[in-house]
Amino acid sequence: MLAIEEMDVFYGDAQALSSVSLEADAGEIVAIVGANGAGKTSLIRAIAGMLKPARGRIAFKGAEIGGLDSFRVCNLGVGQVAEGRQVFPSLSVHENLLTGGMLPRARARRAQNLERMVALFPRLGERMSQAAGTLSGGEQQMLAIARCLMGEPELVMFDEPSLGLSPALAQSVLETIGELNKQGLTCLLVEQNVAASLELAGRAYVLENGAITLTGSGASLLADDRVRQAYLGM
Repeated sequence: MLAIEEMDVFYGDAQALSSVSLEADAGEIVAIVGANGAGKTSLIRAIAGMLKPARGRIAFKGAEIGGLDSFRVCNLGVGQVAEGRQVFPSLSVHENLLTGGMLPRARARRAQNLERMVALFPRLGERMSQAAGTLSGGEQQMLAIARCLMGEPELVMFDEPSLGLSPALAQSVLETIGELNKQGLTCLLVEQNVAASLELAGRAYVLENGAITLTGSGASLLADDRVRQAYLGM
């Protein structure tokens, strides 16, 4: 579903990603592991069309998307749940969800998708008229995920979905991602809880200083001494 080949990304003269290649098959959870500043968010932004690669190829379902405007990438079926949730705080839960359903690919089914989100996230259904900025952190993360799903994405990139949440809420969010994957959603997961992300992932990549240094199944990387020492403190 997603294939990246030898991609370079720069911020001005500073190189953020160097010769990055990775892939995600339909129905997979692919984890991206790396320290702060390794280039994880730059990778997501490049796929989403927010950064233009200087070199290399990004293909989604066989079609080149590298360099396309972000709204075009989104309308092709690539969704993003950004770090920090980034809900519209002054808009109600209902209004936030409707904005997610404004993509041309999903606009005609906005009412049906809204019903589906309420079924997936009953707590949001109880707070439809409440301003998003007054929700708890966990509720805002639910809303951010639901708003993304309103656009009917086939691939969703999750950037630090458990950041700032209590351990119990973080576990709930990761379980939700696992359940969405079981329903057929392809997921690219950047997550500070490395152990949890590798347990979920069928495939994983380690990103260091803008380059892929290790790749394998989630289970194999979880058992790799280099990963355990660098990211799990073992």
